[in-house]
Amino acid sequence: MSEPYQRLDQWLYYARIAKTRPLCAAIVGKGRIRINRQPTSKPHARLHIGDILTFPAVSGGEVRVWRVLDLGERRGPAKEAALLYEVITEDG
Repeated sequence: MSEPYQRLDQWLYYARIAKTRPLCAAIVGKGRIRINRQPTSKPHARLHIGDILTFPAVSGGEVRVWRVLDLGERRGPAKEAALLYEVITEDG
């Protein structure tokens, strides 16, 4: 049996990166998101638990680094979305 995965654009939508899934797909399409240090511009890229996402904040400025903790099942409230990832800081 293969390891479970989720489409990148869908996961970003569930993690509340943008208000709509097409907007999440457009963000990915710009090629500014990396999965495990590998750039991708494919909204259908496979995202697995434990993957590291690196991307600029939508509002500009800092670069975000997140570890995927879970695959989403729905777009819920912000508290629920925050359970999908762990923020990785330069401090460790």
